[in-house]
Amino acid sequence: MLTHRRWESLDRADLGWLRAKHHFAVNADGNSAHAPLGPLIVWNDDEIVAGSGFPMHGHRDMEIITYVRQGLLGHRDTLGSEGAIGAGDVQVMSAGKGIRHAEFNRGEVPLKLYQIWLLPREGGGEPAWDTKPFPKGDRSGRFVVLASGFAGEDGALPIRADARVLGAMLKAGESVRYELAPARRAYLVVASGRIEVNGEPVGPLDGVAITTVVTAQISALEDSELVMVDAG
Repeated sequence: MLTHRRWESLDRADLGWLRAKHHFAVNADGNSAHAPLGPLIVWNDDEIVAGSGFPMHGHRDMEIITYVRQGLLGHRDTLGSEGAIGAGDVQVMSAGKGIRHAEFNRGEVPLKLYQIWLLPREGGGEPAWDTKPFPKGDRSGRFVVLASGFAGEDGALPIRADARVLGAMLKAGESVRYELAPARRAYLVVASGRIEVNGEPVGPLDGVAITTVVTAQISALEDSELVMVDAG
C-alpha cells in the first residue's frame, strides 16, 4: 500500500526566519491523516534564513537525524560538540537522558534540511552526537544506509532506534528496488526530481508511506535525490 503525502497537503509553519513543512502532524490541530509510522514521528522540511536558527534548547529520549540539502548548518551542544555540516552531510543526535543544543544557518544562502525524529528502543542513556559526509556520487543508482540502529551496517552513523535512514541519487531512467522485511514500513521523500513508486507518480518534495509492500520499485522520471526511513 502506498499513501501519498503531497507537498500541498503538508502542515506548515512560517516564523519569518523559519519556514517549515511537516510530513507528520506535530500537534492535535495537524492533518490527522499524517500519523506516525512506527518509531518515525517527525519529518520536517525546514528552511532557515541566513543569520538565524534555533537557540539553545533541550531534548531527551529522541533520536534526531538531520539531512542537509542546501547551505551550511552550524551545531553546538552541551557535550562540547561543535560542527559545520554541509549539503549532503548527515548529523545524528541521540538525546538520551538529556542534551541541549543550538542549530543555525552558518552560510549566506537559505539553509534547507530535513529533521527526522525517531523514538529510541529504550529511554535514558548517555547523549551522543556525530556527523559524517556522504558524497552523492557514492549513492549513484543505489540506496546507501546513512544512519542505522542495526549492527553490521558499515559506514552508517549509529542511532538507537529500530530504523535505518537511507539516501539515493537516481539519474532519469534509472530504477532501484528496495525490499521491505515483513512488518516493516518505509517513508520516502523526493528531495528533488520526480519518480514513480510501483508505477505511481511521486512529485518533487512529496512523501509516500510504503506499508504492507514486499518490494518497492522506484523509477526516476528526472534526475532525483531520495531520502527514506525504513522503520519497524
